[in-house]
Amino acid sequence: MRRMGFYLWLDGDSAWAQGTYEYRAMGAAVIARTDLFRRGDFAATRRPGPGPAAEFAGQFASLGHVNQQLEKRRKSARRAR
Repeated sequence: MRRMGFYLWLDGDSAWAQGTYEYRAMGAAVIARTDLFRRGDFAATRRPGPGPAAEFAGQFASLGHVNQQLEKRRKSARRAR
């Protein structure tokens, strides 16, 4: 069984994620908050760089769950307008 885990931070217009795969670091990825993460976005040499004011959005079991969280937040932000 493959074990994955992802941590997500939101910082202004950016979304940062740090991932692990089989207990090894996948590295980090940064995308526009309006985009979705893909496995190829992660680079082992990139370190998480969200600013000190970044909001920790949680820990997720898969990249799909991270993307669902981003979509959910976008929908609730649209409703709030």
